[in-house]
Amino acid sequence: MSRPLAFLNAELVCPDSGVSTGNLLVRDGAIAATGSIDMPSDAETIDCKGKMLSPAIVDLGVFAIDLDAFHAGGIVRVGLMPDQSPVLDDPGIVQRAALIGKPKLWIHPLAAATQGLAGTDLAEMAINRGAGAKAVATGRRWIADSNVMRKVLAYARDLDLAVVAHAEDGGLAANAVATAGETATRLGLAAAPALAEPLAIARDLMLAEETGARLHLRQVTTEQGFDLVRAAKRRGVRVTCGITPSHLLLSDIAMSDFRTFAHLSPPLRSEADRQAALAALADGTIDVLSSGHDPRGPEEKRLPFVDSAPGAANAELLLALALGFVRDELLPIERLIALISANPARVLGLDAGTLAPGAPADLMLVDRDAPWQIASERMRAKAGNTPFDGLPVQGKVLRLFKGGAALV
Repeated sequence: MSRPLAFLNAELVCPDSGVSTGNLLVRDGAIAATGSIDMPSDAETIDCKGKMLSPAIVDLGVFAIDLDAFHAGGIVRVGLMPDQSPVLDDPGIVQRAALIGKPKLWIHPLAAATQGLAGTDLAEMAINRGAGAKAVATGRRWIADSNVMRKVLAYARDLDLAVVAHAEDGGLAANAVATAGETATRLGLAAAPALAEPLAIARDLMLAEETGARLHLRQVTTEQGFDLVRAAKRRGVRVTCGITPSHLLLSDIAMSDFRTFAHLSPPLRSEADRQAALAALADGTIDVLSSGHDPRGPEEKRLPFVDSAPGAANAELLLALALGFVRDELLPIERLIALISANPARVLGLDAGTLAPGAPADLMLVDRDAPWQIASERMRAKAGNTPFDGLPVQGKVLRLFKGGAALV
C-alpha cells in the first residue's frame, strides 16, 4: 500500500465535469476524490499553485514507441499502429507489444485487420483481442476489396472492437506524395486529388452502417470528408474521426520549398480544406486529436521529396500545439482534454481519460502559459522530423503520473 497522494490548489480540468478549482486525492493508483476535501494526515502533498491538473494524454495511432518524447508531451498511454516489424497480426507479437512499456507506459496495440496488412485475408481478431489488442486497424493503407472490409467490420462488431481505418482510395492515391493543386503542379510532384479521401470514407461509412460496426477514421482532412462524417453521425452510424495538429495548422503551401518534414500521410491539403478542418474541430465533428507520431531519421528524410518517407515526430508537441486552439477560442479547455484523453480512451474501450473517482490516476500537471520554441535538434524524440521546427508555442508538462506514480 502506497501513501495517499494529494494535489492541492489545482485548476482541475475534466472532460466530464468541466473546470473547477480545488484538490485531488489519489489512493492506490486511482483517483479517490476531487474538490474541497479533507486530506489524510499521512498523504504526500503537491502544491499545484493554480496550474492545470488534468488526465494525461492517450495518443491514438502512433507508429513508434518513443518513451522520452511521450513523457515530455504528457502521454502515458498509446494506441500502437500495427505497421511494425513484424506486423501486429499474431497473438504473440501483440502480447509482447502490450507488455513492453509497463509500468511507465501502457501500450494498447491496434492489431492488424488483415494478415500482414495485405488487405486480403482476415487476421485472427478474437485471438489477438485475447492477447491484448484494443482495436483492429488497416494500418497506413486502405483495404481496397470492399468484401474484405465488410468482413473486417462485421467480425470486429461481433468482438466489440473498433476498426481504425486509413481513408484514402488506394487507386487514386497510389504513388502520390501531395494533394493535386497549385502547389503540387508548381513543384512537379506526383499528386492525387483530395477526392481520394471522401471516396474511401463514403464506402467505409456505408459498410459500417450496414454492419453496425464501430468505425474510427484515424485522419479526416478534407471538407467533403467532414461533411460525410457529419451526415453519418446524424443517421446514427457508429463513427468517430481524428486528425493531427499538422492538418489543422498547415496547408500544402508548407511543402513549397520541398521541405520533407512536411511530407505527411495523408498529404497536406488546400487552405480551404484546412479551414474546413478547423470548423470541424469547433463544431464537434472531430472526436480525437492525436500526434500521429512517426519519427524518421536523416536517412529517410534527407532525400528528394518524392523519395522521402512520410511522417512527423509530434508526440512531445501535441499538447502545446493543441493549447493554441483554446487560446484562439476555437474550443474550451475541457473539450480539448476530451479530444486528447477521454475520447481516444473510449475508442479503445479504456476506463481512462477523466478525473472521476475510481479512474486511474493518470495525470499531468501543466503550465498552460509557459513559453518555449520548438527546435528539432533539441527534441526528445528518436528523430526531430517536425514541420513545426522554429515555431514559438506555450504550454509545458511540469509533472506526469501513471497510476499515481511519478514519471516526470
